[in-house]
Amino acid sequence: MESLRSFPASLALAFNSSWRALGALPLPFKGAASFLKSSFIGRQSVEDLPRNEDLPIHPPHVEVIRTRRYLPPQVTRIITRGGGNFIGFVDDTTVLKYPCVAGDMGSIQVEAQILDAVGKHPRIIESRGLTEYGLLLAYARNGSLYDYISLSPSILLSQKLHWCRQAAEAVEYIHTRNVIHCDINLRNLLLDDNLNLVLTDFQGMLKDADGKTLLDGFSRECSKSFAPRSDGDHADRKTDLFALGSAIYFIMMGHEVFPDLTNHDDDDDEIEARFRNGLFPADDHPCAQITQRCWKQQYESANDLLFDLKQVQLSASNEWIPF
Repeated sequence: MESLRSFPASLALAFNSSWRALGALPLPFKGAASFLKSSFIGRQSVEDLPRNEDLPIHPPHVEVIRTRRYLPPQVTRIITRGGGNFIGFVDDTTVLKYPCVAGDMGSIQVEAQILDAVGKHPRIIESRGLTEYGLLLAYARNGSLYDYISLSPSILLSQKLHWCRQAAEAVEYIHTRNVIHCDINLRNLLLDDNLNLVLTDFQGMLKDADGKTLLDGFSRECSKSFAPRSDGDHADRKTDLFALGSAIYFIMMGHEVFPDLTNHDDDDDEIEARFRNGLFPADDHPCAQITQRCWKQQYESANDLLFDLKQVQLSASNEWIPF
């Protein structure tokens, strides 16, 4: 075990991609997903840095990989970057998700397979096929819900509840397809031309009917959406619903949980401690009981959560509420 943990990050990443591609085979040791994910996170890329310029200061265990922006065929510009991938503009309806390190297609291949298993649904980003360069996806031209809310001073309560319901509909549907998303947050909820939500970034888990993991893209939630558990690799419907609770909170409040924390390095530990000790956000908003039930893992299914959301919608007035 120690010898494996001492592997350089570059080898760990290759190992990571290989296991993702194998999919149905068991991971080599307990905690492998967390180890492999941390190995990937431990690689810091530096874009467009002149070769004669010093690299940024970094811990000795972090391998700095020099990457440069590039445009595969059909891509005319880069829209954004997330994780280890670029999103490139192809045309008015299509984008290409492709790796920052050309040829490192492991996670994208897994995502393509999971999206194939999910199939078409109005709340799910449409896959338009895998190419040798990346994964073609429908273009959600209004960007992420995170950016939209962050730039909007006020939003109708009815619109907020509409988005909460659409997010829950997306989660309810993928769970019927035995898919665990593993990273539900507002950056992975995109807005189409009509400001309807679509869930994207499918690098979580595909399971069989018995709960056995068939594919794992090794994506996991950030601390503000992460349900405390003894095995950080474990993910199931309730961990997705926990993350959905944090997403609903953001939609209703206009900011992430625990705004008193200032993104210091030790905030993750503090957030985990609060969640583990049941110290959940207690803000008053129309979906407060729903978010509490998500964080306390009292919902058995997204369908139960949807029922509660519909009741809130029925009783809510169409008033203008500032954040």
